[in-house]
Amino acid sequence: MRIVVDLSRCQGYAQCAFLAPDAFRMHGEEALMYDPTPDDARREQVLRAAAACPVQAILVDQLEGRDAPAEASRS
Repeated sequence: MRIVVDLSRCQGYAQCAFLAPDAFRMHGEEALMYDPTPDDARREQVLRAAAACPVQAILVDQLEGRDAPAEASRS
């Protein structure tokens, strides 16, 4: 799983930091810091955090579909 946050859209509401504190955290009052590749065990928290973003600044990319063809071509 990969997270991309559009920091130009982020308004610092911090809903993501409340819902997935292992992946998102506020640095000061306005600066969002995040883990771009959180552990898959946090998937539900991260998806809820992305859905709760009032300005829709968080994109969660599921990487499983992209990895499969590369692994298949190695054999």
